Amino acid sequence: MDTMSPRQRHANMAAIRSADTKPEMTVRRWLHSRGFRYRLNHPRLPGHPDIVLRKYRTCIFVNGCFWHGHEGCRYFRLPKTNVEFWRKKIERNRERDHRDYRDLARLGWHTIVIWECSLRPAAVRRRTLESLEQTLYRIYLADREVGNGPSRALEYPVRGEEDGGDGKKVAEP
Repeated sequence: MDTMSPRQRHANMAAIRSADTKPEMTVRRWLHSRGFRYRLNHPRLPGHPDIVLRKYRTCIFVNGCFWHGHEGCRYFRLPKTNVEFWRKKIERNRERDHRDYRDLARLGWHTIVIWECSLRPAAVRRRTLESLEQTLYRIYLADREVGNGPSRALEYPVRGEEDGGDGKKVAEP
């Protein structure tokens, strides 16, 4: 049985944000403070990722545990009323999420999902964000190793190096 009147429930549900949520803002502030630059809700990418780091070819989704059905999480519990509606809704959300992740991978994008529960309490949040930073650096380096992205050494010739016989400056990788 719902403890709120239909009017109260409507007001409560209408107040739930889909963008600029507290968990999303936490991740964005942290990324910005570490020098990462990003775009928000890129309209041309599948799923409109919350955060897009083009330099790292990475999309970050900051998922609410309830809305995206985070299994085993203490914040995810189906409501006691209208159970079948919520079960179907959460399942559709999960299917959509997996389809978007798959489509992004096919386009050559890395996908990182950060769950709301991994941002609280503060000690867990710190570990999550530090792990995110390390993951982004590993992605960047791995993509450059296999030639999927530009190599800084090849992009920017080193001053003072001799030319390679064709009049162009050459940089050692």
